[in-house]
Amino acid sequence: MLYTARLLTAGDAHLAEDLVQTALTKLYVSWAAYRRADNPEGYVRRTLVNALTDERRRFWRFGRPVAEVPEPSAPYRPTDDGDPELSRALLALPPRMRAAVIFRFVYELDVAQTAEALGCSAGTVKSQTARALDKLRASLQRPVTPIFPALQQQGAGR
Repeated sequence: MLYTARLLTAGDAHLAEDLVQTALTKLYVSWAAYRRADNPEGYVRRTLVNALTDERRRFWRFGRPVAEVPEPSAPYRPTDDGDPELSRALLALPPRMRAAVIFRFVYELDVAQTAEALGCSAGTVKSQTARALDKLRASLQRPVTPIFPALQQQGAGR
């Protein structure tokens, strides 16, 4: 759960730990529903995504404007041992786009499983994933290599 939460928060270890604790609390409270679930892993993933969404909403709901902005103690640095550039790019994505990419490509869930985990339609998963990949490519500034270069060259001559 912590690994998934760290991916969902783009490497923010503290927020990931908070999400796991919140998700575990929610699972404890609704243990009977968890036990009845057809897909317990999907239930846990959905609980983590909902906890992240609730956390973002809570931040905006309870944030108060102040006259002077306090100085941050230290700049945020993703703690993921992976690619720091990728962590920054993931952090720039909205939470649901980030979750769609993580579920599709890290956990290799199909579109239907991802839609179930996110509580949305398959079309939404496809569009969110496509937009997220476009944003990631742009922010990472890596060239897109075609999967089938020969087919692309054939199509260019038409």
